[in-house]
Amino acid sequence: MLQNKNIVITGALGQDGIILSKLLLKKKFNVFGIVKKINEKKLEKVKYFKINLLDYKKLSNFLDITNPLSLIHLGTENPNYIELKRKKDFYQKNLKATKNLIDYFSLYQPKKKLILIGTSQMYGPFPKKVNLKSKFCPLNSYAKFRVKSYSYMLKNKKKYNSNIVTAILFNHDSMYRKEKFLIPRLVKLIESKKFNKINEIYQENISGDFSHADDICNGLYKLMISKTNLNQLIFSSNKRTFINDIIKFLLKKNNIKKNFKIKELSFSSTPIGDNSLTKKLLKWKSKKNIIIAASELNKI
Repeated sequence: MLQNKNIVITGALGQDGIILSKLLLKKKFNVFGIVKKINEKKLEKVKYFKINLLDYKKLSNFLDITNPLSLIHLGTENPNYIELKRKKDFYQKNLKATKNLIDYFSLYQPKKKLILIGTSQMYGPFPKKVNLKSKFCPLNSYAKFRVKSYSYMLKNKKKYNSNIVTAILFNHDSMYRKEKFLIPRLVKLIESKKFNKINEIYQENISGDFSHADDICNGLYKLMISKTNLNQLIFSSNKRTFINDIIKFLLKKNNIKKNFKIKELSFSSTPIGDNSLTKKLLKWKSKKNIIIAASELNKI
């Protein structure tokens, strides 16, 4: 039985932070959330703190006091597709904050579990299925930061035998997903009947690996309490979903009789994640899907 029930979540008021906090509270853990600002989304039983992750001294003092069984680092600046196209730099601050956490857990708490987050973008625009042996090919500053963090993690694990793992998350949504991301934007466009914008997205013929965030966070919880100490694990749906199918679902759900057709044979795809090892090691399986998440976002 676990004696220490303290868990720290950075980015505790983001989508995954909220879902994971609720799950941990149900499991009787003490949840400490690190946030940039405390807003109306806060949960009553979570203790929130505004800690600057770039300030190593304040961060380490906080972790000394809370003495967490595990920390999951969700608190990074997460860009959407448009922000990445505008070439905003997501590298230096994200990397510095992550290095601070790796340094602390390597030097002072090597037996405690630190879970870092990876992204499917680390593999680049590789349209096929990827697994734990697949090579990284980051093409933007956000993905490069994730790969650099992973390399730094490996170096420290080798030196200090620390218990740090990177959970590589593929696309996932829920009712808590910020409106700047694709599926929440689609829901808003359909609700407001902005068909020209919807058609622009439809013509891109986007596909990728999409999951419900509840499933992903349940997997993260299982990783948190497991005794495994691997370098990385993939959390994904393990199947390809076409955004155009989600558009059709949302149109039907809203009783909108509108048909879109692809004018040219084109597509935009991202990798599919092979989650077979994760499912086996953690006894984890999906219970929901991205259509359910889209339906929850579309509250009609």
